[in-house]
Amino acid sequence: MAQVGLKRVFLALINKADQTILKGDDGLSEDGLFEVTTAMLGTKTANITNISTNGTPVYGNNSKVDQTQAKGEPSVALDFNNLPFEPKQKALGRVSDGKGGYLQEDRPQVALLIESQTLDRKNSIYYGLANGEMQENAVNVQTDTNNEVRADDAITFTSFGVAKWNDEAMKVYYSGADKFDKPAMMADVFGGYAEATTTPSGSGN
Repeated sequence: MAQVGLKRVFLALINKADQTILKGDDGLSEDGLFEVTTAMLGTKTANITNISTNGTPVYGNNSKVDQTQAKGEPSVALDFNNLPFEPKQKALGRVSDGKGGYLQEDRPQVALLIESQTLDRKNSIYYGLANGEMQENAVNVQTDTNNEVRADDAITFTSFGVAKWNDEAMKVYYSGADKFDKPAMMADVFGGYAEATTTPSGSGN
């Protein structure tokens, strides 16, 4: 199945102890979920590599007769156009010194969800990576010419195995699948995340 475009990317910080989403001051937003919106100029690319890997060949009777099973270790090269400064530092594990400086400390665990679409744009294909770390390996600072020269936020996400997913690191979702449940997907990727509910005005307790 062909897919087109990069519709949205979601991030969240995850508690290392129980793999649940961190909220408020501990997380990236009040409810923990951070969407890279159009107001932030969106995400340019999310290149997922090493989704699967070959196992070790098994030989017998003078030929290759089998192969051991090996789990992939996906890595995502993300290119954000304009991430807000403070959430970016938080996701990278840089801690404020209280005077405008940010120093690298232990990297937090991060969950990531990438949304693309089918060729007819009628359904979405999601790539969920419920546990990993983000690193900024380089920043290419360049002089402006007669045009401004931008240095995007180039971030690498390295995945870890997820126990509830049989220690696989990535899960793929398809909105056109029978019984697809978006809230269940969000809670699956982002460790128990639940959308906020509001009580209609004038309703009772």
